[in-house]
Amino acid sequence: MAGQLAALVAFVGIFTAAALRKVHIGILMFAAACGAGIWLADLPLADVIAGFPLNILVLLVGVTYFFGVAQVNGTIDGIIDATLAKVGSRTALLPPVFFVLTGGISAMGSPLGGLVMAPIGMSVADRRGLDPMLMALAMGTGLSAGGFAPSSLFGIVTYGTAHAAGIELSPLLLFAAALVVNVVLFGCAYCMFGRLSLRSRHVTSSVPAPKVGALASSGTSSHGPASTGGTPGTPVASPGIEQTWGERKKKFTRIQVCTIFCMLGLVGAVIVLSVTDRAPDIGVLTFAFGAVLALVDPKSGNKAVTKIDWSTVLLVGGIITYVGVLDHMGAVDLLGKFASSLSVPLLAALLICLVGGLVSAFASTTGILAALVPLALPLVASGDIPGWALICSLGICASIVDVSPFSTVGATFVATTVDERQRPRMTRLLTRWGLSMVVLGPLALVGALVLPGVLL
Repeated sequence: MAGQLAALVAFVGIFTAAALRKVHIGILMFAAACGAGIWLADLPLADVIAGFPLNILVLLVGVTYFFGVAQVNGTIDGIIDATLAKVGSRTALLPPVFFVLTGGISAMGSPLGGLVMAPIGMSVADRRGLDPMLMALAMGTGLSAGGFAPSSLFGIVTYGTAHAAGIELSPLLLFAAALVVNVVLFGCAYCMFGRLSLRSRHVTSSVPAPKVGALASSGTSSHGPASTGGTPGTPVASPGIEQTWGERKKKFTRIQVCTIFCMLGLVGAVIVLSVTDRAPDIGVLTFAFGAVLALVDPKSGNKAVTKIDWSTVLLVGGIITYVGVLDHMGAVDLLGKFASSLSVPLLAALLICLVGGLVSAFASTTGILAALVPLALPLVASGDIPGWALICSLGICASIVDVSPFSTVGATFVATTVDERQRPRMTRLLTRWGLSMVVLGPLALVGALVLPGVLL
């Protein structure tokens, strides 16, 4: 147990040291994972390195490369123009539209399938002058809500594990609870980061927009490459954006049409693979379609290599490698078993949800659900806690933290943020949001679902 506790303390200490010294967390975490794996977990170095999440690397590199090609050849700009033309001057509708679109794709079998919307959504936010944090949270909450549909992975794992343990949990009830929670979170995000879209019914290129986001003062300004001036901290709309409210006059080139067909093919492949019970690997699919586009337009394909965000890959890879060492040592199980052993059932339920949210912020949500739901069974078996309420709370708590930049979802939002100067700010704010959900999520869900069952 001493080794497990030492590894957990080191995990927290690395975050503190990286923040104080302003060092890349992923670099420190990977080095520490190797040290902890060899000296504390008695693992061969090869096994520690094998914990580096190659699947996430493939996903991030593939997504950023494929949509990098689409950005370089002008397809993204063309799609944005067409989207803005449909929405018109109603900028406030853009975040809800992407919430619904991302949720719909996420509900079609693979929650991560909703990530195909990330590059387009972040580009639209940049073009229209929306805070990228708002757009990221709109898509993140939509992805979380859709993931708990009866047809999607989070929902299947959660209610499937519950049913296998003899706990009655309605798939529709689970989905309804996840939908309500994420709609509320989206509403909070709109209030915190959506002042620009709430105030600016008409975007102009000459009137500076107000600062966006309740936490904007803690980061850099929200102005992208399309900005036309203004002082730092004051985003300015792109020139000529009013023209996109009308009809799009320019026709798509042949290469852009080919790119659009590849994008539709990507979405279609994700849907087909999901409904045929085959897990779609978005990273591999984007690599495949990216290779096609590179052959069609080598110039754009070569330029798109610079769009790959290797910093985010290292960030996520280092942290998940360390979490893998913790999991091998049994540190995660230790926390779950400690929660189950508490004499106060409500406090035990709260702690289990806290552990689920905390670990899920740095690792696979699906894996955490499969690992922690069984750990909650002794607490349910005691009869003091309604099983459906605890499992439902645990599942949602493990999902709403996914916008953390240390997870696949949050890392993708950071990597697809158009303005590179905004990425450090996005990392900070998504970290704050994700870690706040680790605490606020369990408090709210246990209070709303578990507590009434205990009292009644």
